[in-house]
Amino acid sequence: MTERGVPGGRPPGSAERYRVIIIGGGVIGTSVAYHLAELGCTDVLLAEQGQLSCGTTWHAAGLVGQLRASESGTRLVQYSTELYTRLEAETGLSAGFRRCGGLIVARTADRLTQLRRTAAAADAFGLQAELLSPAQAAGRYPLMDTADLAGALWLPDDGKANPTDLTYALARGARDRGVTIRQRTRVTGLLTADGAVTGVRTAGHGDIEAEIVINCAGQWAKQIGAWAGVTVPLHSCEHFYVVTEQIDGIHRDLPVLRDPDGYTYFKEEVGGLVVGGFEPDAKPWVAPEDIPHPFEFQLLAEDWEHFAPLMEQAELRIPALREAGIKKFYNGPESFTPDNQFLLGEAPGLRNFWVAAGFNSVGIASAGGAGRALARWILAGDPGLDLTAVDIRRFAPFHGNTRWLRDRVGEVLGLHYAVPWPNREPVSARPLRVSPVHYLVAAAGAVFGSRMGWERPNVFAPPGTEPVLEYSWDAPSWVPWSAAEQRAARRDVAVFDQTSFSKYLLTGPGSEQALQWLCTADVAVPPGRVVYTGMLGGHGGYESDLTVTRLSPSEFLLVSSSAATEKDKDHIAKRLPPGTQASLVDVTSAYAVFGVMGPRSRELLAALSRADFSDAGFPFGTSREVDLGYFTVRATRITYVGELGWELYVPAECAAGVFAALTAAGDGFGLVNAGYYTIESMRLEKGYRAYGRELTPEYNPVEAGLLFACKLGTDIPFLGREAVEKARVDGPRRRLVSVLVETAGDGERRSPMLWGGELLLRDGVPAGQLTSAAWGEAVGGPVGLGYLRDPDGGVVSRDFIAAGRYQVNVGGDLHPATVTLRPPYDPDSTRVRAR
Repeated sequence: MTERGVPGGRPPGSAERYRVIIIGGGVIGTSVAYHLAELGCTDVLLAEQGQLSCGTTWHAAGLVGQLRASESGTRLVQYSTELYTRLEAETGLSAGFRRCGGLIVARTADRLTQLRRTAAAADAFGLQAELLSPAQAAGRYPLMDTADLAGALWLPDDGKANPTDLTYALARGARDRGVTIRQRTRVTGLLTADGAVTGVRTAGHGDIEAEIVINCAGQWAKQIGAWAGVTVPLHSCEHFYVVTEQIDGIHRDLPVLRDPDGYTYFKEEVGGLVVGGFEPDAKPWVAPEDIPHPFEFQLLAEDWEHFAPLMEQAELRIPALREAGIKKFYNGPESFTPDNQFLLGEAPGLRNFWVAAGFNSVGIASAGGAGRALARWILAGDPGLDLTAVDIRRFAPFHGNTRWLRDRVGEVLGLHYAVPWPNREPVSARPLRVSPVHYLVAAAGAVFGSRMGWERPNVFAPPGTEPVLEYSWDAPSWVPWSAAEQRAARRDVAVFDQTSFSKYLLTGPGSEQALQWLCTADVAVPPGRVVYTGMLGGHGGYESDLTVTRLSPSEFLLVSSSAATEKDKDHIAKRLPPGTQASLVDVTSAYAVFGVMGPRSRELLAALSRADFSDAGFPFGTSREVDLGYFTVRATRITYVGELGWELYVPAECAAGVFAALTAAGDGFGLVNAGYYTIESMRLEKGYRAYGRELTPEYNPVEAGLLFACKLGTDIPFLGREAVEKARVDGPRRRLVSVLVETAGDGERRSPMLWGGELLLRDGVPAGQLTSAAWGEAVGGPVGLGYLRDPDGGVVSRDFIAAGRYQVNVGGDLHPATVTLRPPYDPDSTRVRAR
């Protein structure tokens, strides 16, 4: 790979400067370089500390499976396969890509249910997939023993690539368009000024200036980010596979075989097999700060004892392996993130510093799509896909703790092939953050989940029942516990510990002006009023949804979802109008939040306070400080469960006392503790949206049915307004709807369990997916939200919705469904506005 001389024709002796510097010459870095150049940005330097692909790329297995959990993830890999197919004709170098198909086998009924759900998702995404019997699977892979199989899934468009060849082909494509590729150039520091990156420091080439720096350094990315205080939460694990000698019956078009119940995968290589896997208990490698240098085309020590359980499972599936010779044992470190999703986007807190790293053993499959998405994001401000799940801003600085990461990634690697149970919670590296009343809700039988590091009560076990979560595709044992909480909240009153809410103060004389630009709704309200609003990007998609409470003429309280803290802060900071006199402060940990919800919430609070909680004295959307027992708290009349209720914002040091007072007084009003599973069920019955599911950068207020929260009736500009107005004129091509699955049975009610992700059919044709779903006790069955589209691309009008006949595909079984724009529960909100 040749290098250019002085870039851009700069005169000799001038400071070396590029528009973009990419750190890392693996498959991700070269893909980003290729796509920047394809979009016309060629003033780019790619700096690789060794040789291209020498870090972790070269020893990747090279599997390219297209189907992912989300449509955006699937589209990303679909593009990768399209790119890899055409690279040789474009560059003269082959990516070694071959569409050989993929076969996933199931040993158990639970795994087969997962494959049926996967096949339905493929239908939703327009991807080919076919469920096979064990005998049919054997026809696709004759060397396989199928005696213990329940079924299989065939994905004909899956394939495999050669990681090193792919990297060099991408690099050639970038170089041919004018990108500078410089090997043996080790970056040793980042240059920054005024909160932005300005270049890199190198060993041997001095300082090099840049407008934009992209961290594509693989397992070194964490340390590089740390040089400038940027959190890149990843940690390497030892990852194992073997390559066998030639085996009779193995040929180059043999499908990629995955046996997740045996933790193993198989790929043809030169007449033999690559046999690898994702063991349940992984081996974390050294701390990212301690990776040796140089570490170029190196492997770690063989560990046959650790690999033996994988090999035993492999021999069960492919008996010929018992006699096959082993040509090579590979133990190469690969980096993993805390949630098994990679990291993409501009780093919060440091402008123009972008990250593409932590690909969790799916880097080859993802590289093409991720490189294009990041290049578009940098140059056009929009990646072209919903990247919420991989946005680096989903993590906070505390996620960078190396000891915490080490314990978490030991679990994460094994989740690749674990059954992806709905609502699965991590078990490692917990607890991390706890509410001030954590010990009180734990004593009450809370079963905890984890969100943004917070321990949150998902559901409460009845007295005498062990507080543990059961996982199932059907209704788990905790569903009746949540149903009881739902009944109590609808009938009497429930208290929810919602301390994990993200909470910010925006203060200063320009705070109203700033929020009017950032928010879809009109926030120019009197002090003591609460406004529900969205925050959009320039293309009209959701960046957040939140409540804004005006505390004074120059001070606002913003409350958002638990997981959105870093993204919200970054979005607000970067999009404040220039010169605005407003300051944002994160006060999340300063306040506990207790939701007191239900028809008797007014009575309970009145029993503890001298404040007037009547409808006339405390209307919906009002917020004020009140006395509550010995304490003074902020009470906000609002709800996320569709009942009369208040959120109490309590100084953290007073939280235990307030919670105890509520609990003691609540005995006379039927008070129960309730968790987030109950919130989920109740908000879905009411049709309330959730950021990250119904609201993402992919969806706009017209599609989400939230035009009422947009100030289009005013002449006040806001970010994304033009896009929303255009979408309103054009009409929605998809629309958020409530979905109820009809119950049926012979004298006994039988209903499937919905979890979200299920395929929605209109007149027998795939027409959308459920974004969220749960058991709705008040409606007596499964309830969900999902985006309905016209398969012919037309406007999704009310008449279109009403004219359809609907079904939901639940694990391969079709169930009749009712689809409506109105919430199934209390559509006129009479209970919320109880007088």
